[in-house]
Amino acid sequence: MADFKKDSLKQKLKNGQNVYGTCITSPAPMWPKVVGNLNLDFVFLDNEHIPLDRSELSKMCRIYQSMGITPIVRIPKPDRYRASQVIDDGALGVIAPYLESTRQIKDLVGATKYRPLKGTILESYLNEEKKIPSELQDYLNEYNLGNLCIANIESMPAVENLDELLSIEGLDAVFIGPHDLSISMGIPEQYDHPDFIKMAKKIIQKAREHTLGVGIHFSLEPQRQIDWMKEGVNIIVHSSDIALFSQKLKSDLDMIKSAANDQNLITDSDGSVTI
Repeated sequence: MADFKKDSLKQKLKNGQNVYGTCITSPAPMWPKVVGNLNLDFVFLDNEHIPLDRSELSKMCRIYQSMGITPIVRIPKPDRYRASQVIDDGALGVIAPYLESTRQIKDLVGATKYRPLKGTILESYLNEEKKIPSELQDYLNEYNLGNLCIANIESMPAVENLDELLSIEGLDAVFIGPHDLSISMGIPEQYDHPDFIKMAKKIIQKAREHTLGVGIHFSLEPQRQIDWMKEGVNIIVHSSDIALFSQKLKSDLDMIKSAANDQNLITDSDGSVTI
């Protein structure tokens, strides 16, 4: 897409706009055309839980970027070198999971906003021990145009240190990890539990106070996204290709079986059917 600007998603977030995307897990060659018709702002490519090799991930990033859709990649762990690597591969946003310390966030900022600097010189700038020369700063701004630094907040230690974490210069947004957060709270997958709702609202409020974008990823009903948008969520990362496929197919097959009076069919864990 000729008029696609690498910083388009970042500018929308700065302007306080909502941005819309979904998690794509399949590298199938026919999938981008389907996704391209959905008018998405971004795709969330999860390299933490999804088995994608570097070549597959890079192809996905570059295809979606060429279509005017911002590719955001979650790396397997907080790792400055892996973060820099996925940007080399075509990602425009990087999410690191389970961030709990300012050091981890500074490392992510360094990898996304200060490339190609590394080592002692980078540390001196990140720790504000030295001032970046203006000519170098201009170069880094252009070199890293549009790159987004996003923190997964998904544990109680992170919430307890939230103000300090979200104050790191260069952080652009927060993704709430509802599954891991609920487990960290001792209420696994109880997303309607009053304590979970209170905790998620706290994270959203703090992120907005720090003028950061904020999203929460659910593969559940759309109304859940709508409700969280009312609380301040502006990065809508709804469901995933595999979740939507399985949910829709199950619903359709249940309807077909019901019409055929085959309600007694039971699907085994291996996918076979017994009566």
